[in-house]
Amino acid sequence: MVFVEDGSLMVKILYEDNHVLVVVKPINMPVCEDSSGDMDLLTYLKGYIKDKYNKPGNVYLGLIHRLDRPVGGVMVFAKTSKAASRLSDQVRLKKIDKRYYAVIYGNLSGNGVFNDKLLKDSRTNMVRVDSHGKDSSLEYSVVESKNGLSLVDINLITGRSHQIRVQFSSRGYPLFGDQRYNKNSLVGEQIALFSYYLSFVHPVTHEIMEFKEDIPNRYPFSLFK
Repeated sequence: MVFVEDGSLMVKILYEDNHVLVVVKPINMPVCEDSSGDMDLLTYLKGYIKDKYNKPGNVYLGLIHRLDRPVGGVMVFAKTSKAASRLSDQVRLKKIDKRYYAVIYGNLSGNGVFNDKLLKDSRTNMVRVDSHGKDSSLEYSVVESKNGLSLVDINLITGRSHQIRVQFSSRGYPLFGDQRYNKNSLVGEQIALFSYYLSFVHPVTHEIMEFKEDIPNRYPFSLFK
């Protein structure tokens, strides 16, 4: 287990070789540069590689997929353009397996599939269910319900922006702490969504790579430990 540190910020490195870098994205850190000017994960990791290997000039690091800024969890980056192309093909062909834990309001039970068309309004950065949107699918199973909340295990089939948050909130099961799609969320609450599992085929060795993180220790995830 390796950590890289920059002041108070720590990014957990799960795996690294010449082709890929797998890390745990911290919550509330943007994946790439945005209007906030805050340090983003892509820039941070480029700095980590540059320092670790004493690389001159610009460092290449390919962004393969994204997580919303408030969401933490496992991500893979490509260290070469060839690896980036091959991993991007896996995303396009839905061969990368991404799973999440979410805590939602309501006593949902069993398991099921959500299929919707989701449309993003670029002006407001909001997503809604709309017949003109893109096909969006996920599978879910309820792990446990307690105190009016449910811990849900989610297999994300498509990777649309805000997909999990919108598909659950549109059915009356908003995520705990979702400041954007849960009107009852309190200021300062952290969204209860975490990408705990990622698997993909290594772009060079063709080995199946699997990475899994434990459920977060913070509330409300701690209710289900």
